[in-house]
Amino acid sequence: MRSPVPPRFALIAFAASLVSAAGVVGGAALVQAATPANLRVQVVDEAGLPVRDAVVELHSAKGAAGPIRFAWKMGMAQKNQQFTPGTLIVAKGSTVAFPNLDTVRHSIYSFSKPARFEIELYGRDQTRTQSFPITGSVKLGCNIHDQMRGYIRVTDTPFAAKTDHNGYVTLSGMASGAAKLTVWHPQLRAPAGESKSAITITGGGQSHKLKVAVR
Repeated sequence: MRSPVPPRFALIAFAASLVSAAGVVGGAALVQAATPANLRVQVVDEAGLPVRDAVVELHSAKGAAGPIRFAWKMGMAQKNQQFTPGTLIVAKGSTVAFPNLDTVRHSIYSFSKPARFEIELYGRDQTRTQSFPITGSVKLGCNIHDQMRGYIRVTDTPFAAKTDHNGYVTLSGMASGAAKLTVWHPQLRAPAGESKSAITITGGGQSHKLKVAVR
């Protein structure tokens, strides 16, 4: 026959079980609070129409550890006498490849403050590269084909992407808390083509609509 547990020890065991349960619940709450957030942003003009290919960047107070990597290639081709894609987002310090996929020769130049450079004429199936160590917007042109325009947006946050044809973009993986939202577009009527606003990331799924003035 088992000896009965003294009341004093029974109370101690009961208290310990409560502490253990509280730790589990508290741990679950902490895990839930630390769950990365998703932010869906729509950018529209003054008439409420969607703005396509606007770059949306979110700078969180906590930031992100490690190097910044995006899912797309760090490359902008010249095809059909156009820069493709027309706007490319790259991390600060990235080297971008510029393959010529046309049957004609192209050059590349930029007078933008974050990157002033010139790449001399080169032909089909040749590639040139250029590094972008300074954040900001870089406007590209071709000395031979004046209609060609391309844009490199150099950023220092991993939470950056372009809006789709409906003006939407989804950023994910950021921590909750205060943050700054930046929208850039070459036709945006604002200094440096940027519109900045404060936002609070609450965790989980979140939607936000931004109205900007474009030319």
